[in-house]
Amino acid sequence: MLETSANEPFVTGKVRLLHAAGMHARPAVKLTKLAKRFQAQISIRASETADWINAKSVAKVMAMRAPRDSTIEIKAHGEDAEAAVAALISLVAADFPEASA
Repeated sequence: MLETSANEPFVTGKVRLLHAAGMHARPAVKLTKLAKRFQAQISIRASETADWINAKSVAKVMAMRAPRDSTIEIKAHGEDAEAAVAALISLVAADFPEASA
């Protein structure tokens, strides 16, 4: 789900974390590597009460310790913000698949 607001320059989205172990090292690394491909500033949090953290910092994403079935919120702003949020939501929703390269 992507939302934009005329008053707010952010693109936001929410996705359920399906990974059995939650947000541990492997999914955190995949998420931050993908986030770093975009120019947009990207922040994530594990619940509406949590603080926003930099999605490009693997240490901060791992420290988030989001459990399985938690809702991950993503917000971004910048020229490729919409693509960044869409890509990160797809990654989490697909349960961090192994790269097929």
